[in-house]
Amino acid sequence: MSSYKELIVWQKSYRLTLEIYSATKKFPKEELFGLVSQMRRCSVSIPSNIAEGNGRFGQKEHAQFIRIAFGSGSELETQLLLSKDLKYISQLEYDKLNILLSEIMRMLNKLASSLSKI
Repeated sequence: MSSYKELIVWQKSYRLTLEIYSATKKFPKEELFGLVSQMRRCSVSIPSNIAEGNGRFGQKEHAQFIRIAFGSGSELETQLLLSKDLKYISQLEYDKLNILLSEIMRMLNKLASSLSKI
C-alpha cells in the first residue's frame, strides 16, 4: 500500500474525527477544556497513529502504533458514553458515533493481529 490514506480504517477514523468535532461543538462551554478536549484528542489520535505506524519501517513498530490507535479508541468509547449519559449528545447521535467507532476498533484489532503475525 503506497499511502495510509488508502486504508479504509484510516478513512473511517478520519471521518469519525470530523464527526466528533461537529458533535462536541454543541457541548457546554464549561466542557471545552474537559470532555471536549479529551474527545477531540482521542479521535485525532486514531488516524494520526495509523498514519505514523504506516510510515514506520518495521512491522513491529507499525503494530505498536496500531495498538496505540486502538487504545485511543477505547478511551473515546468511554467518553462517548459519558457524553450520552450527561445528555450532551442524543441516543441517536451516540448510536451513530459508537457504531462507527466499533467498526474502526474491529478493523484496528484485525490489523494489529495481522501485523504481529508477520
